[in-house]
Amino acid sequence: MALFSQEPHRDYDESKVRTYTLPDPLRFENGRKVRNRRDWGRRRTELLRLFEENVYGRSPGAMTDVSIEAPKVDIDALGGKAVRKMITIRFRETRTLDLLIYLPKKRPAPLFVGVNFRGNHTVTNDADIPITSKWVYNNRPASRGMQASQWPVEQIIDGGFGLATFHAGDISPDFNEGFQQGIEPLFYRPGQTRRDADEWGALGAWAWGLSRAMDYFEIDPDINPHRVAVMGHSRMGKTALWAGARDTRFAMVVSNCSGAGGATIARRRFGESAKDLWTHFPWWFCENYAKFSDNEDALPVDQHELLALAAPRPLYVGVAQEDLGSDPRGQLLSAVAASPVYRLLGTDGLAATEMPELNRPVTSRIGFHIRPGKHDITAYDWEQYLAFARKYI
Repeated sequence: MALFSQEPHRDYDESKVRTYTLPDPLRFENGRKVRNRRDWGRRRTELLRLFEENVYGRSPGAMTDVSIEAPKVDIDALGGKAVRKMITIRFRETRTLDLLIYLPKKRPAPLFVGVNFRGNHTVTNDADIPITSKWVYNNRPASRGMQASQWPVEQIIDGGFGLATFHAGDISPDFNEGFQQGIEPLFYRPGQTRRDADEWGALGAWAWGLSRAMDYFEIDPDINPHRVAVMGHSRMGKTALWAGARDTRFAMVVSNCSGAGGATIARRRFGESAKDLWTHFPWWFCENYAKFSDNEDALPVDQHELLALAAPRPLYVGVAQEDLGSDPRGQLLSAVAASPVYRLLGTDGLAATEMPELNRPVTSRIGFHIRPGKHDITAYDWEQYLAFARKYI
């Protein structure tokens, strides 16, 4: 599994990081300097296109043939402190997204939304949540509440926020199945049987699913759609960054241990590299990404520009000290390199240029912390994200 171990062929020695030159987010492809907000709007469009063509692939817009089943509502969830909703969204009557939502009693509520990896039933021990019948990791259904520590629903509710999530397998299964079982074939042209080289991979599909969840939030009177933070851990952190880049309706973006293909600078080749990603997870990206396997310097973009696409909205990057595979320092440097865009747009970016002390979060417009421990999302991480959201949204 990517990012979960320190594999022996990877470079974990900071002294061996070679010299590299980052592309300038404030300079157009033709070399002209970005000088103001209007210029940035054009540069932003250019960067989105470059990421689509070379990294995540082109994604379609919203689908018109969509229906929403009547929500299943429990007004006394979590011992009476929350409202739980289960909503099924149907796409052309052939694919479904099952959205699980917990809301505080004070509504309309601000909300965190993210993709879960093993099914909605793993988020809590709530016996009323159906066990998913979709694809699951290793083809073995996970036990109820298995990932509850990563989704501390009561902590989030007590913090005044709601939580919404759906299972990755609702949108695209996380294995190399040729893009036949997920949402992707619904967008194929007549006669098309496989994706084009610049079409979306699973990360793009999951991000598309987050935008469809956002479509629902806009029509639910119990949710404040202007105060929705998109978040994710690991591969879903990559997903959250791409969703936040593409869809500016998300008021805040949170990346937890997202690593290569997420928040960390690709050109550093520290820990997990583009070659690792393409070797082990080619379905996450568009096929054009293969050109940059062991060839990161040829990329026309780097991940600091993905972070810059969140500007000027609040952005938080959380890392872990022992998670060397996802290159904590590379994620810090990426946030630093995204900051000039934030400053151009009248805010402060990241108020640090060096790695902060453990458990000493930086809470400027780009937030950052490093905590002890390994590749995970913990109660400490959530504590920082909730405090950051209270400050900004």
